[in-house]
Amino acid sequence: MPMRISTGGPDFQILLDRQSALDISAFVVDGVDLSPGTAIPSDGDPRIDHALQGFFFTCGPDHSRHPEPIEGREDGQKYPLHGSLCGTPAGETWMSQPDEPPGSNARTEVLLANGGQARISRRWAVSPDNREVTLNDQVTNIGDRPFSPMLMYHMNIGGRLAGADTQIGGTMFGEERFGWRFGEGDRGLLCVPATAGAKDGWAEVVLGPFEALNGRSLAVRFSTHTLPFLQMWRCQSGGADVIGIEPVSHRLAKRAELAAAGEMPLLASGRTVDYALAFRIR
Repeated sequence: MPMRISTGGPDFQILLDRQSALDISAFVVDGVDLSPGTAIPSDGDPRIDHALQGFFFTCGPDHSRHPEPIEGREDGQKYPLHGSLCGTPAGETWMSQPDEPPGSNARTEVLLANGGQARISRRWAVSPDNREVTLNDQVTNIGDRPFSPMLMYHMNIGGRLAGADTQIGGTMFGEERFGWRFGEGDRGLLCVPATAGAKDGWAEVVLGPFEALNGRSLAVRFSTHTLPFLQMWRCQSGGADVIGIEPVSHRLAKRAELAAAGEMPLLASGRTVDYALAFRIR
């Protein structure tokens, strides 16, 4: 299901993945796909191996990051890697009406690891000036038990596109900019609060410039109301060469620690929570 954005400047094409909740399998700018393709590390989960090859996939809505024990279970069962949604085919899908901004919609139901059930109502759209792609997700608890919603958006960029001048900057970093090879050796990971410096409840992070995009950069905005942290990672180990931008709902800590600190509120049956982000090439 392609979405195409044509402007007086760069030409964009987005390929949506119906087999994975309408995530983005490719983001092509002037013929250059920003996705890492097969240059990714494997954690042994075929769902994630498939998703990582694309530009964008969604962790959650019941867990993000690596597997951890399910609360209240004594059989050793764990939340799956990056949660239950990844790899779930999109349910009902439809395109925007002629009188609406161009975009695509999906309504997907997912079984949660704790036995509950959630619905993800998703809308991809294009800004009125045709320069920014926007995402609005609403997660609804449609099961008979509460759960603690967690969400993280993986935006994966091929490291092959980065060069000596490629840097990271953003509202959460103030005036600081630093090289894309953060961390040590072949890998790096950081997670920082995103609310500092946010404007009208929105934070922004910028990665670039990219020589392959004629010196342009990728800019990502996200609502800190429900995505108050920015996580980033990179891996240039073996055949892997990928950089990740990951707006996320929770700081980097174990579920038990988050719960003890009161950071894992429950979403009751019938209740909803909303998430939003946007990205553009500038």
